Amino acid sequence: MNNIVVGMGEALWDVLPEGKKLGGAPANFAYHVSQFGLDSCAISAIGDDVLGAELLENFAQKNIKHIIETVPYPTGTVQVEIDQAGVPQYEIKENVAWDNIPLTDKLKNLAHNTKAICFGSLAQRNIVSRNTINTFLDEMPKDNDRLVVFDVNLRQGFYNKDILCNSMERCNVLKINDEELVTVSRMFGYPGIDLQDKCWILLGKYNLKMLILTCGINGSYVFTPGNVSFQPTPKVDVADTVGAGDSFTAAFIACILKGNSVADAHKKAVEVSAYVCTQQGAMPVLPPELTK
Repeated sequence: MNNIVVGMGEALWDVLPEGKKLGGAPANFAYHVSQFGLDSCAISAIGDDVLGAELLENFAQKNIKHIIETVPYPTGTVQVEIDQAGVPQYEIKENVAWDNIPLTDKLKNLAHNTKAICFGSLAQRNIVSRNTINTFLDEMPKDNDRLVVFDVNLRQGFYNKDILCNSMERCNVLKINDEELVTVSRMFGYPGIDLQDKCWILLGKYNLKMLILTCGINGSYVFTPGNVSFQPTPKVDVADTVGAGDSFTAAFIACILKGNSVADAHKKAVEVSAYVCTQQGAMPVLPPELTK
C-alpha cells in the first residue's frame, strides 16, 4: 500500500455537444495510471445531488479507486465547446464541490503511502481545496524517489503568481504547455527568451527532476538536468483533445515508476495521448499494446 499514485483536485462532468462525460484532470490522470496496472486513487468532492451520484457510478464502472467526500455544494460541471480543429473551450462553473475538498484523516493516511501525486492550479482557486492539497503534500514522505507532479493547467484566469510559485516550489516534476509557459514567463519577468531557455531556467530555479513541455502539433519535450528529450506529435484524425494532456502525464509517470527511461516514457506518453485524441471524451479504454 505504499506505492499509490494520486490524482487530486477537480472531478466533474464535461458537458460536450454529444452529452456529458466524466472529467476533471485528476480523475483522468488516476484512470489512465490504473490502465498501466498501478494502484491509483482520485481525490475530490461531489455534491449530494444526481450528478454526484452518477459520477460515483461512473467511477465504479471504470474501477477508479477514489476518496471522494460529499459536501454541501453542487457537483462540478464544465461546459465544453469544440472548435473546428477539435480544440476544447471551457466554461468552468464556480463555487462547486471540488472547490471544497475537506481534509480528513483518511487523506492524511493516504498521503503517507503515496508514491506519486499529480495536482494542478485549477483546484487551488478556492482556499479550502488549496489548503487540503498543500497539507496532503506536507504529509507525503520526503524521500527522493517520490514524484510530485504540478500540471499547471491555467484556465479562465483561475490562478495567480502566488499559487504558481508555491506549487512549483513544492513539485519536483513540472508539466506545462507552450501557451502556459508564455503566460508564466510574463508573470515571472523573463518574456523575451525562447521556450527551451525558459524551461532550463525553471528546471534550475525550482530544482526540478523533470520539466515536461507540450507544444500541441509541434511536439513535446522532457527536460532533465543536462538532457532534453524531444518527440514529434503524431498526425491522427482528431475526435477531440479533451483529456489528452492528462493521459500524456499519466502514461509518462506510470512508465517512470515502472523503471523506464525518460526517453522511453516520453515516447509512450506521446503514443497514448495521440490515441486519446482519436476518441471522444477524456477516459477511453486504451488498447493493450499501449499499456505494456
